[in-house]
Amino acid sequence: MKHVLPLALFLSFPAIMTAQMGMYQHGSVIRMHMGDCTLAHGGFMVAFGGPSMAVNQESCPEYTLMSPNVVYVIVGKSSNQLIPLSEIVDFRLHKNELAVRVDDAKHESRFVIKEMMVRSEWERMQRHIDEQLKAAELRETEH
Repeated sequence: MKHVLPLALFLSFPAIMTAQMGMYQHGSVIRMHMGDCTLAHGGFMVAFGGPSMAVNQESCPEYTLMSPNVVYVIVGKSSNQLIPLSEIVDFRLHKNELAVRVDDAKHESRFVIKEMMVRSEWERMQRHIDEQLKAAELRETEH
C-alpha cells in the first residue's frame, strides 16, 4: 500500500505538468513578413498614442499561424524571433500572448497576438480576395 501512493504520483506527474504549462495545440505557419514592432513593444496605446511617442525603426516578424479551428496573426517582439514557414509548431495561449515551441525545443518564444479569426471565416475571406484578384487580372488582360 505504501508503494501505491508514490507510483500514483509518478504516473500523474505528466498530467499535472501539462495542466500547469497549458495544453499545447498544433498549427502550421503559412505566412510571414517583416512589419512594425510598435504593437509588440507597447500595444494599442503606443500604436495610437500620438506623435510624442518615440518611433521604433526595428522590424519584427509577423506570422500567420493556422490551427484546425483558429487562424492567428502573431508578432514577434524582436527581429530574431524566427519560425520556419510550413513548419508544424506546438503553441499555447499564455496570458495575452501565444507561446510557440518549434521542434520540441526546450524553450518557448512568446508572440503578441495581433489578430484571431475562426478558420472557416478566414478561408471564406481568402476565397473572396482570390476572386477579386482574378477578376482584376481578367479586366486588365481585356484592355
